[in-house]
Amino acid sequence: MPTTSDFEHLLRGAALRVTRPRVAVLTAVYGHPHADTDSIIGAVRADLGDVSHQAIYDVLRALTTAGLVRRIQPAGSVARYESRVGDNHHHVVCRSCGAIEDVDCAVGSAPCLTADDDHGFTIDEAEVIYWGLCPACSTTVSS
Repeated sequence: MPTTSDFEHLLRGAALRVTRPRVAVLTAVYGHPHADTDSIIGAVRADLGDVSHQAIYDVLRALTTAGLVRRIQPAGSVARYESRVGDNHHHVVCRSCGAIEDVDCAVGSAPCLTADDDHGFTIDEAEVIYWGLCPACSTTVSS
């Protein structure tokens, strides 16, 4: 887990001002991979005390825009945030409990998939979500 100093360095490197809410949100995202906004709000408030929902939404937007966190939103799920950025990894989602885990690219380097017809687009990312049952839910279903 990166330190406060590491987070300050990341923020400065992205030309963002270092603030306590930004450091607290980064700490929450790194500490709780694939956390939803409510979970991040809870973690930040446990660290800093009373911080408004809007302030945390604003920080998440700034961090996402700067490329310091990644926002994902699997179908039927609320937005979730992760610290793993800069690669083209994918996710596996449990249909039962909603657990999410990272999955490395299936083949080669980004964008991992080659479109049959790119329609003139310059493709730099492919988003793949694998769906199934996590080990705990699979055990429950087969019991």
